[in-house]
Amino acid sequence: MQLQQLQYFVAVAETRHFTRAAEVVHVAQPSLSQQIKALERELGADLFLRARGNIILTDAGEALLPLARRILADADTARHEVLELAQLRRGRVRLGATPSLCTGLLPDVLRAFHDRYPGIQLLIEEGGSHDLVRELARGALDLALVVLPLPTASPALTTVELLREDLVVVSSPESPRPGGGRRAVRITDLEGERLVMFRHGYDLRELTVAACRSAGFEPDFAVEGGEMDAVLGFVRAGLGMAVVPRMVAARSGRGLRVTPLARPGLYRTIALAHRSDVAPPRAARELTRMLLER
Repeated sequence: MQLQQLQYFVAVAETRHFTRAAEVVHVAQPSLSQQIKALERELGADLFLRARGNIILTDAGEALLPLARRILADADTARHEVLELAQLRRGRVRLGATPSLCTGLLPDVLRAFHDRYPGIQLLIEEGGSHDLVRELARGALDLALVVLPLPTASPALTTVELLREDLVVVSSPESPRPGGGRRAVRITDLEGERLVMFRHGYDLRELTVAACRSAGFEPDFAVEGGEMDAVLGFVRAGLGMAVVPRMVAARSGRGLRVTPLARPGLYRTIALAHRSDVAPPRAARELTRMLLER
């Protein structure tokens, strides 16, 4: 049974005339008649009584007509749905990102994407790179912004480097300046300073702790276990200082003193990741383009 056959059947049922039905569906009348006969053979029943030029639906035809109309309507709806998705009028993008990237990088890009494609639903999941890689692998995300290198090698993922971002030291304006007031501080200047530290699993925690240990000391935590907003709030309250991305510091600078790190400094590499074995939806590919061109 083909949709075209159902379309011809409905046209004949509504016009009660094979020639007029053929005109409605823009096909030659013999072709229409052949398709109707093929449909009747497929179903094993006559659909029309043809007597004295009159076309009358049989009981089988009466039973098929509402079903055929529903099938054709569903097919038409499917065409419109797919067309809207293809033209980015509807759809969704499931994007994962670390909390610091949600604060620093994403707001402007997502606003531009939403302005251009208001019908696309944006679903954002915050997490550490390890969690986001796992969610990508199981198909729960279309894209993820992660910090390189990945916590574990994953040949099933494709990554594209987006940017390298400097890290800076933030502190309360009421607290003593880090590094004795120098314009840029070294990692060694953080020895003995009270630090506000992110929770375990946070990429920035691992990076900061590793840098301190490479400089020969263990960091001293005043408070630990917070997310980005909590860490910045604790710093503003004067509980300690923290190492955060420059973009986050720029967006959250009110009530914070921002001090750069002296060369070679610290930076992190941000990449966009997706599964290698599944092509992202078109809306996700368009968001990828906007992120690469930002």
